[in-house]
Amino acid sequence: MTFILQLNRAMVPSKITEKDGSQRVQTWPLNCDAVEFSEPVRRLQSLLSKIDSIIDEVPPDTGPRRFGNVSFRRWCEEVERRAPELMDECLQPEVLQHGAQGLDSLSAKEELIAYFMGSFGSQQRLDYGTGHELSFVAFLGCLWKLNGFPKAGAGVEERGIVLGVIEPYLELIRRLIRTYTLEPAGSHGVWGLDDHSFLPYILGSAQFCPPISESDHTPTEGSLQTALEPATVAKANIVEKERKNNMYFSAIGFIYDVKRGPFWEHSPMLYDISGIRDGWGKINKGMIKMYNAEVLSKFPVVQHFPFGSLFRWEHDPTAVAVAPSVHLSSRSERSGETTSPGSVKPAVGELHGTKAPWARPAADTGVTSIPGMSAPSAPVQPRARPPRARPTATTAAPWSSNRDRDTAGKFSSPDPNLPTRAPWAGTGEGPSPNIPTRAPWAKGPAAGQ
Repeated sequence: MTFILQLNRAMVPSKITEKDGSQRVQTWPLNCDAVEFSEPVRRLQSLLSKIDSIIDEVPPDTGPRRFGNVSFRRWCEEVERRAPELMDECLQPEVLQHGAQGLDSLSAKEELIAYFMGSFGSQQRLDYGTGHELSFVAFLGCLWKLNGFPKAGAGVEERGIVLGVIEPYLELIRRLIRTYTLEPAGSHGVWGLDDHSFLPYILGSAQFCPPISESDHTPTEGSLQTALEPATVAKANIVEKERKNNMYFSAIGFIYDVKRGPFWEHSPMLYDISGIRDGWGKINKGMIKMYNAEVLSKFPVVQHFPFGSLFRWEHDPTAVAVAPSVHLSSRSERSGETTSPGSVKPAVGELHGTKAPWARPAADTGVTSIPGMSAPSAPVQPRARPPRARPTATTAAPWSSNRDRDTAGKFSSPDPNLPTRAPWAGTGEGPSPNIPTRAPWAKGPAAGQ
């Protein structure tokens, strides 16, 4: 997060004091002539350009598909095959060999390749999300820690990284998404900020913050005097014009490229943010807070982040301990019930389980008592099963009659040769064949007819 804050502050407009004592405001739009790219930045631009050319070598599959294009897997395999060679061509040797002291020790090159390959999406799930974007930031952070960038004034090299490396990387990702129809990874749907990216909203809002000097704090409210209103993101024509100058509007422009319908309908969160009246400084502050909460603090995002010698897994001693949840407590109780081979199992009355809120253990019986009822003085014996009752007249089958009963009151089995009669049928020999069958509600013919 420190590296991201460092990049964010570098993109805030600067107050520059001239030799005559006057001040002017220097902004940092895309394609800014005031930003000069160092040699390492140019090397990284060459690296991204070569990665981009591999897309032309691996065209998308033309067959029917439900989700992402399977050709993306072949593209990832090709990039992975060329990655060691591309690293040797585009990065300094002293950076790649850092940490290699023996035959069995790993150099920084292996860790850099791991973060670099995690920056373009998942070839298994055919998706891309903020976790992959974080992996690319970690790749740049590793180069920064390895002194892969020259020492310069405050914000000078950081601006070169943002405008010369991160923005071309985002353009490459957008081409990958459109070419191979990559799915959002871990997206919140329309209730998320963006389907794929987060970083351009932080850095793009910083470009519109009020200007600061080197001794000022990063602004948390207000806007650059010449900045557009946040509400203009809902106007497609203005976004199309401004996307060439600002990273925030560049990301919004890509949303207009891939989605249809009203902006408030497919991007409600961005639409709500556009209504903030405290300026771009307030938006920038909120974006940083949201990034920390929704990306860096979410397990589904960081579970795929690899840790090594450059980014170690270390416990922060000043971090506030997380209160145990009910689920963790019940899980620990269940795990505590496991007995070792030499231990004695608890009695039945001592077993831990889910009890009703009103249940209380009765004294020395192991029987659960209920309020308002006294506990039994002795253990309750299982009740014997009552004898099966004899069938009564009400439970007799329709074909059963009195003549089928024997003297003991038992029922004899029916004669299988007897036909099944309706419940209302009599016990005679049957109707006369000359009498027609009538419905129960049919009336007899009138007299004289």
